[in-house]
Amino acid sequence: MYQTKLLDSYKSAKNYIQDKQIAADLGLPKSRISEMRKGKRYLSDNEAVFLAQECNIDEKEALIGVHADRTQDSSIKAIWEEIAKKLNGQGFQSFGVGFTAISLAGLAGMNSIIQCALCTLC
Repeated sequence: MYQTKLLDSYKSAKNYIQDKQIAADLGLPKSRISEMRKGKRYLSDNEAVFLAQECNIDEKEALIGVHADRTQDSSIKAIWEEIAKKLNGQGFQSFGVGFTAISLAGLAGMNSIIQCALCTLC
């Protein structure tokens, strides 16, 4: 899952030892980070951008990664993979574990946003 990678990157960048330190920075209960790592909850867009900025990860990569984490629909996963490939082709980092392991909560009504993102990248 991408959000786990993002949480780990932030933890490393801040030299944190415990996840409760991340939770404090985000203003969340300490149990929330554990729920995120287990795939029961997801980072919000604002949280993902904050973490990305703090550990010098591209915000676009972070948003694509956390949105991909949320979907179970294989056709939507394929669209996210296409967006990621286009970003990678433009010199952005790869997403590591990637999108094949993502099998979490679905995205409803994201087609227009996805199409907009694809048009922007083209």
